[in-house]
Amino acid sequence: MAIKLVVFDMAGTTVYDENHVSQALQQALQKHGFSFSLESINPLMGYKKPLAIRMLLTEAGAEVTDTLIDQIHEDFVRDMLTFYQTSTDLRALPDVEETFIRLRQAGIKVGLDTGFSRDIAEVIVQRLDWQDAIDHLVASDDVANGRPYPDMIYQTMQTLGITQTEEVAKVGDTEVDMNEGRNAGCRYVIGVTTGTFTREELLQYEPTHTVDSVAEVVDIVLA
Repeated sequence: MAIKLVVFDMAGTTVYDENHVSQALQQALQKHGFSFSLESINPLMGYKKPLAIRMLLTEAGAEVTDTLIDQIHEDFVRDMLTFYQTSTDLRALPDVEETFIRLRQAGIKVGLDTGFSRDIAEVIVQRLDWQDAIDHLVASDDVANGRPYPDMIYQTMQTLGITQTEEVAKVGDTEVDMNEGRNAGCRYVIGVTTGTFTREELLQYEPTHTVDSVAEVVDIVLA
């Protein structure tokens, strides 16, 4: 059964990120009196951001309320929007745009999913001029459950008319990307080492493949 859809993560997989996202979350937490190291934040980068905030606060023994989470998330979103709207550091990772082209030339749909909310994700797509380079974008607030639940992959499949998860590959750089792909039943779950997790860390979550560049995805899905 041929692959008809590849779903890519954004920050760290297709979009360059030198800890910008984790630093923004760290700063948003600090504004509300909570101090976390980047080492404690980075493993949660693939999660829906309000859930990541809840997990961090719970682990720290804080009194967690929905209002507090909303306030921290609003600060994070504001900082991320400013960064992605203005930063000269926003760029595609190497080989990404060529990979999109090669996949689509082979008749394979390209989807993006992300732990970001839609407002942030759309700014990234617009600034990188990817509107016509991809077939679908889904953000964590477009579905009931973010990663590692499979909702975003299923929504992408439904929108693009893909009926079998055996026809889908998932590509990402974090634990939750791997778990999302496996929970969705994707034929290929491909870890890429350009983001948060090392090859050794990714292998703990049982990807079908681990690569150092998204360019390698093309040969895997066309094999």
